[in-house]
Amino acid sequence: MINPPPELTLSARLARAITLGGPISLAQFMATANTAYYAIRDPLGAAGDFITAPEISQMFGELIGLWLADLSARAGNPPESPKPHYVELGPGRGTLAVDALRAGAKAGFTPSVHFVETSPTLRAAQATALSAVLADAHWHDDISTLPTDAPLLVVANEFFDALPVHQLVKGADGWHQRLVACQDELFLPIAGKRVPDDVIPADLRAAPLGAVIETCPLAVQIVADLAARIAHQGGALLIIDYGYEGPAIGDTLQAVRAHKYANPYEAVGAQDLTCHVDFATLAAAGARAGLRVSALADQGAWLNALGIKARAEALIAGAGGRVEATVADSVAAALHRLTAPDQMGTLFKVMALVSEDWPEAAGF
Repeated sequence: MINPPPELTLSARLARAITLGGPISLAQFMATANTAYYAIRDPLGAAGDFITAPEISQMFGELIGLWLADLSARAGNPPESPKPHYVELGPGRGTLAVDALRAGAKAGFTPSVHFVETSPTLRAAQATALSAVLADAHWHDDISTLPTDAPLLVVANEFFDALPVHQLVKGADGWHQRLVACQDELFLPIAGKRVPDDVIPADLRAAPLGAVIETCPLAVQIVADLAARIAHQGGALLIIDYGYEGPAIGDTLQAVRAHKYANPYEAVGAQDLTCHVDFATLAAAGARAGLRVSALADQGAWLNALGIKARAEALIAGAGGRVEATVADSVAAALHRLTAPDQMGTLFKVMALVSEDWPEAAGF
């Protein structure tokens, strides 16, 4: 791609580059937009663009911390062995880690902390959050620099959905890669060159005209690399995200801005671009590396299996006094949002990839 003058806005720079160099893949468009989006802002919370499960309630992170503590304890950890490493991919403000580490510590789970995060803004927020639990973190630009001396317990909550996705579109003469073109800073999807039919899953080749297939090679590579490390070092990878058990037909590209859906081809770099996660493809990458793959669970069912209702009751009981009713309403609302089928309960899925010599993961 031709490098345009840096003084232009991102949208203008990208428009100029496409005008001079030609249309780009949807994956390149997503990567450019999301890199700029996350580099300079905290997108979470009421004042941001969206809210994630850890920000809804402490119960979410606490149960993950206890899940990790339970898995690690049942795996066994001789006194002379190094402690496992807690690794979080795209940890947001650090809220999940704080709740998980606080709850895990009560069960004897005190790992070192590693965050894979490239945003300076979010790294600062994470450091501030961790100070509340007196934990130090090590930051990594990617997974290649994660430690090699002990088991890795990796949490990826709403991480894979933001990775760049390729789309293939069914045309009258076959399947084409979707590209992004531009005219006067108006970005729009177009059909690119035809791709061979043999790259399309056999059971999807007869899809109707206009059908879309999504692939995320970067997600597969990250899971494959982590799985190879876990197979050698021990540990597990816990993936929580909105998605499906593919391969499947469907265009899931979406943008969110100020808690509302937006046109993903507008406001480049000013809104979050995501696609639903194909869990089956990620599971296959883990299995190829020798990991044991759990069943794919709905988030609501998984949290219920871990005891979120009991935790909700404990939070309400612990409030006491005149604030109990207010706390009860707040906790009940959070519980509903995290677990109800019409909220996050079935849209979000959970999957664990565990080292073969570690025990079965709870909740599946």
